[in-house]
Amino acid sequence: MKLLKWFFVLTLFAIVGAGLVSYQAYQNLIQPIAITAPQVYAVEKGSYLGRILYDLKQQGVITDDRWARYYAKYQQLENVKVGEFELQPGMTVVDVLHLLNSDKVLRYQVTLVEGKTSADYLDQLRAHPKLKITTKGLSIEEIMSELGVEGKHPEGMFAPETYTFSKGTSDFDILKQSYKRQEKVLAAAWADKSSDLPIKSPYEALILASIVEKETGVARERPEIAGVFVRRLQQNIRLQTDPTVIYGLGDKYNGNLTRAHLKAYTPYNTYRINGLPPTPIANPGKDAIEAVLHPADGETLYFVAKGDGSHHFSKTLKEHINAVNKFQRFKRRKDYQSAPEAPKDGDG
Repeated sequence: MKLLKWFFVLTLFAIVGAGLVSYQAYQNLIQPIAITAPQVYAVEKGSYLGRILYDLKQQGVITDDRWARYYAKYQQLENVKVGEFELQPGMTVVDVLHLLNSDKVLRYQVTLVEGKTSADYLDQLRAHPKLKITTKGLSIEEIMSELGVEGKHPEGMFAPETYTFSKGTSDFDILKQSYKRQEKVLAAAWADKSSDLPIKSPYEALILASIVEKETGVARERPEIAGVFVRRLQQNIRLQTDPTVIYGLGDKYNGNLTRAHLKAYTPYNTYRINGLPPTPIANPGKDAIEAVLHPADGETLYFVAKGDGSHHFSKTLKEHINAVNKFQRFKRRKDYQSAPEAPKDGDG
């Protein structure tokens, strides 16, 4: 009888003890983490849950990591994701475990703007505080080689776009995404191009699109600007567009385009060469590429900047000269966007 009594006593203690342990575990798991403001926690590649929970305990974010480990194992929450996570005040340990197993990593953005050069893009990416820099010391030509297109001119090869990324993404990763996107955009646009265009290849379309991009101040004018250039090519009229001259000048251009610059020969001076320059002069966006392959119909052969970002388009040289006098007042501004002039015979 005495043995039976002790058996019941011990059983009761075991039940009570188990209940206390369970209650302690429950309280630990639902206890709010010890932060008063949002806090970013980074899970590095190769990290595992036990180490992460210990680290959070050392930081004072959680009070006990044992029950969290048991809960994670029971709930199959041990496969944490790599990246940065934002811990919020009021979160429980359970919330944190589910967060670390989710796709809710912090994401950042970088916007590559239309009309910039590939060197501009590289500088921008290298300066981004959230990107891992892996191209330091490499030239843009060496980067093209790393992309598997050694010898290809880098200009025009990257798609202007807003790219979203998470911790661990490198500058090269963004360039690779941008390169592949531009390939797809160009291929799709070329497959659906208008007929009877004086453009012989996707690369020529990219070249002309880069010029249209540099000349465009108001988005809706892209097809009309493209139409002017397409008609000039069809009629064997030189493009005579300032952005190509500026690109050809390189570091010699100081913001002031002179008559001497327009007369100086470079492979990019479309006042001196027939047809298109040898490469794009910037990275055009999808809209500029579409505009070149679907230019607006019309008879205009000239345009001049009006000073508000838009242009006045003219059919005849006389009308164009009047527009130049009206909007430019015989003075070429530093921010002038070119208006193609009449062809000059014998200028080679």
